Amino acid sequence: MVSLEPYGNLIREMIAQNLSHADISTNLLQIGVQKGCSEMSVRRFCAHHNISRRGHVSDTQLEVTISRAINQTGSTYGRKMMTGYLSAMGVVAGERRVGKILRATHRPYHEMRKRGARNLNPVPYSAEYMGHKVHIDQNEKLVMFGVTHVLAIDGYSSKVVAHATMPVKNNLTIYEDVYRSAVLEYGMWDQVRVDHGREFYLSLYMQEMLSNHRHNLQRQPYLQTQSTKNHTVERMWVEINNRVNYPLKEALMQLQDQEVLNMDDNITRYCTSNLTAELCKIGITRAVLAWNAHRIPGKGTPNHLAAGGCPKKLDDDDLLPHASQAADMYQQDVGSSLTRVSCFGTDPFSNEEDKISAEQRFAEGYPDISVLLDYVVNYNFAPFQDALLYLINITQQYA
Repeated sequence: MVSLEPYGNLIREMIAQNLSHADISTNLLQIGVQKGCSEMSVRRFCAHHNISRRGHVSDTQLEVTISRAINQTGSTYGRKMMTGYLSAMGVVAGERRVGKILRATHRPYHEMRKRGARNLNPVPYSAEYMGHKVHIDQNEKLVMFGVTHVLAIDGYSSKVVAHATMPVKNNLTIYEDVYRSAVLEYGMWDQVRVDHGREFYLSLYMQEMLSNHRHNLQRQPYLQTQSTKNHTVERMWVEINNRVNYPLKEALMQLQDQEVLNMDDNITRYCTSNLTAELCKIGITRAVLAWNAHRIPGKGTPNHLAAGGCPKKLDDDDLLPHASQAADMYQQDVGSSLTRVSCFGTDPFSNEEDKISAEQRFAEGYPDISVLLDYVVNYNFAPFQDALLYLINITQQYA
């Protein structure tokens, strides 16, 4: 059997980068090590040389950490997503250990995950490298409550590179918070893929304007397809819906069924949109952190696969102006204007002072709204429902 001793320093570096034993085995094969580098061999080498990943915790510590994490994530995080979530929080543990504790610490949630259907995509998909394709799509599962999500995901690494939550889908917000944010951080993608929605016009306009700054100029700068063919990003919405949208939607639907929530009332629309959107931002951020750090079998983690970003970076950030200036350019070149601000209900406050006073009153009663989401994802809807009704009541007093 070939000894791994000559590769000791390399293995230590990969362990320091939080790569799994399976990932290290794959990397060793890729650099030409033909024998003696199986996952088990790497595991034995590390154990023999007392090499461990940073943040390694005992079983007892891990049980406590997972129990706390379940309070934030609810029932839908299985071993892969929970491992990714813990990794994003700086706690490193193997999937087997996490899975074993998940099965033991909260059996009802484990049984719920076992009964859930898996969403498998049988259509072949390929992306050659980070920066080949970026998929951007919107989610309107909560549109009736004034919440719309948009996210961008790299086709090669499956990393979510940007996301935004807004009251109503808006060209300027999507461009500024999703497309522009992703390009400035990671570089220019060869191709942007979206559906035929008009909310992407400004992003596609700027992608075409900057098409000469891409890595592969032979590809079309963007491609519009049917929403059902935007497979990579559609897969991510399953995660977001189960972990964020559906629990919040069920809580809001309960209030509607009880005829407590009147969405025809402007103040109710305004308050429901604002509070629900803030909780969604917290939930999606948690889900994205977990997703980007979870292991994809046979590939690695999205964070690792996306390391280094796109091959081509913008030399000058001024090439990508802010949304307002980009919208002016679009209007001048295309001849049509874009909606600058999209609202769900109108702002009921007559002045900024009243608005600040109402926000301070609400903050006194609910200083940490993330706790409301913790309750919702664990099927306790009452705290969130009470907070929403309290916010509506305060707003009515100051409006």
